[in-house]
Amino acid sequence: MRTAIVGTAIWGLCSVALAAPPKSKLDPAQIEKLTGATGQLNEKEAVFKVSVARTDLKVTVGRVKMTPPLGLTSWAAFQEVHGKTMVMGDMVMTEEQVNPVMSAALAAGLEVTALHNHFFGDTPKIMFMHIAGLGDQDKLAAAVGKVLTAIRDTSGGRASGLPSADIDPAKSSLDTSKIDAVLGVKGELAKGVYKVVIGRTTKMHAAEIGNTMGVNTWAAFAGSDAQAVVDGDFAMTEGELQGVLKALRGAGLSIVAIHNHMTMETPRIVFLHYWGIGGAADLAKGVKAALDTQKR
Repeated sequence: MRTAIVGTAIWGLCSVALAAPPKSKLDPAQIEKLTGATGQLNEKEAVFKVSVARTDLKVTVGRVKMTPPLGLTSWAAFQEVHGKTMVMGDMVMTEEQVNPVMSAALAAGLEVTALHNHFFGDTPKIMFMHIAGLGDQDKLAAAVGKVLTAIRDTSGGRASGLPSADIDPAKSSLDTSKIDAVLGVKGELAKGVYKVVIGRTTKMHAAEIGNTMGVNTWAAFAGSDAQAVVDGDFAMTEGELQGVLKALRGAGLSIVAIHNHMTMETPRIVFLHYWGIGGAADLAKGVKAALDTQKR
């Protein structure tokens, strides 16, 4: 009996040792150097996290003066995964900063995985962009550094601003045949807005759901051939998100939100809302470029 008890105790100690997290091979000093941000190592989780408080922002929410500890801090966390480095982060920006900073992230090789708000009634409006990556530690840290630099370079009203135009759908004069020719899909004109809808399918509760249940990509145009607006929503699988993002940003279209509309669907569908001002044909070409990246 004593031998059994001792053996069990030894096995228990071995199990604890085996369960202990491996020592991180990350280089915190190098990560700080390349990101330009200071960080802290969580030894228990073997994660090194850098943070940048947005002390330059003067934000109020419902007359509450917001400070960085209330959720206005950009961060990026690094962890070793099977011999590679994984990074995940959340960037805090004004609306005007979102698209230039997103372009910087994509150009640096990072993935953009979500874009949304955290508050109602905030002045100025603040958006949060989540980033991710897997690969070489130094390349990822340098990429995060470029994102943080883009945030600094566009702060204080130095961003290019949001696209705008004086467009009234009631006065639209679009030649919709030109949009059809670019997209290869016919839409419907109603009250000056020409809308094209492309359905997709997924499964929920063991049933197939599609276009009419809201699983679709759409683009709505208004204005004239020379100056039009397009806004819409892309329905994508998770693997299609980065290609669609790069195509839309490459065409100069603004990304407004990236999020989910459903839960428990298979395959997982991500939705991306976008907006653009310009010539109608050029806007349609931007939408088509994004459509062409999808495996529909």
